Amino acid sequence: MSEYASFREFYPFYLSEHANRHCRRLHFVGSSLVLATVVVALITAQVRWLWLAPVFGYGFAWIGHFLFEKNRPATFRHPFYSFAGDWVMYVDILRGRVRL
Repeated sequence: MSEYASFREFYPFYLSEHANRHCRRLHFVGSSLVLATVVVALITAQVRWLWLAPVFGYGFAWIGHFLFEKNRPATFRHPFYSFAGDWVMYVDILRGRVRL
């Protein structure tokens, strides 16, 4: 059972696991590349591009965690909340709520 009853409870923990600016930047770049990959796949109608989405999304994020944050990504313990957290943090960065 998860120690978090809701995503609302989880998100502050998620942000604390992303205190390092370089880690957040790598998350942002990876998520942006995921969106670009999906757009390219849709525009070209070639699903073969989609294999790159998890490589970009998780690859950039995990590099940020292992090299800069020095922690284990939340994906390993809370995969669904972590996935949602990536996108909420992405939007929060765009809105200026989380500093890049």
